[in-house]
Amino acid sequence: MKPDLFEAPDYYNIDDLLSEEHKLVRDAARDWVKRDVSPIIEDAAQKAEFPKSIIGGLAEIGAFGPYIPEEYGGAGLDQISYGLIMQEIERGDSGVRSTASVQSSLVMYPIWKYGTEEQRQKYLPKLASGEWMGSFGLTEPDHGSNPGGMTTNFKDMGDHYLLNGAKLWISNSPFCNVAVVWAKNEEGRIHGLIVERGMEGFSTPETHNKWSLRASATGELIFQDVKVPKENLLPNKSGLGAPLGCLDSARYGIAWGAIGAAMDCYDTALRYSKERIQFGKPIGAFQLQQKKLAEMITEITKAQLLAFRLGQLKNEDRATSAQISMAKRNNVDMAIKIAREARQMLGGMGITGEYPIMRHMMNLESVITYEGTHDIHLLITGLDITGFNAFK
Repeated sequence: MKPDLFEAPDYYNIDDLLSEEHKLVRDAARDWVKRDVSPIIEDAAQKAEFPKSIIGGLAEIGAFGPYIPEEYGGAGLDQISYGLIMQEIERGDSGVRSTASVQSSLVMYPIWKYGTEEQRQKYLPKLASGEWMGSFGLTEPDHGSNPGGMTTNFKDMGDHYLLNGAKLWISNSPFCNVAVVWAKNEEGRIHGLIVERGMEGFSTPETHNKWSLRASATGELIFQDVKVPKENLLPNKSGLGAPLGCLDSARYGIAWGAIGAAMDCYDTALRYSKERIQFGKPIGAFQLQQKKLAEMITEITKAQLLAFRLGQLKNEDRATSAQISMAKRNNVDMAIKIAREARQMLGGMGITGEYPIMRHMMNLESVITYEGTHDIHLLITGLDITGFNAFK
């Protein structure tokens, strides 16, 4: 395994905008990725295995619920710190960042925001420490971009709820201890339920043969007459806005995370361009290669500024769903284009596990689709600026 020589690009001195705490948090995550992720991630991706050995490290750097208050086991950090942690983890691998994103924004966030104090005390400390891992059940086999059409449902049986249905494309599902599941009640209203592993009728088969996010565990959540205690209902928000609020937090993290993947591809291509000799000089001395690198650093810099401003708005509780959609869409699109250009710069070497670029490129093919596809986020911006709903 080659040593991790990554050097983060900062063309506009964005570090000057960060607090000392931001930089300490970021650097701790960066050092951890270099030490514990980079040496094993290519092998994990080749084997299509999630490296469970890193769960403790993710917890130690505050990747699980970084903005959750300390009283519940979180780090009590701000939203920019959360973004920086996601950036550094995705620099290592999108699948590892997905694991942390789901735990933080899709499991811990709804329990913190929509749950009871008893639920917060029971679940959040164990999720923050990595003792328990969680998954988020919204997408169904027949309902992806239209989650409101879900058919998973629960009925009030007096002393418990009876849950039936299935969820698909669920990160962490094969090993999750708990799942925050979104289902319709008998009136058709969407609610969140906390389902625990071991409940009879609850199963989590793994999804195999993925070409993307190979170092992340993906599966299904299947519910066959699962008896869910009434105290496991999240009582403080219902309707489709509840799960979409969780997705806002996760999409915000993705907007930062994609920058990390782009940085890694750019840094790899830049270093290679100085070392690879063709026609008697480094390929970085040729105009076409300089054009690629100049465009890469320009787009990364624009994405950094977009994410930083969004982080400020999130800290002020002023970021809108549409603003988050714009950043998620732009930054992932930026990253996947940089991955493709960087792969070309490396020629045949770019497709091997000797370098991280092909792995990033394949991962980003999922990131550009999940938690709102590229096109759906475009329509969210369109709706916001025109007032016309193009979804229906």
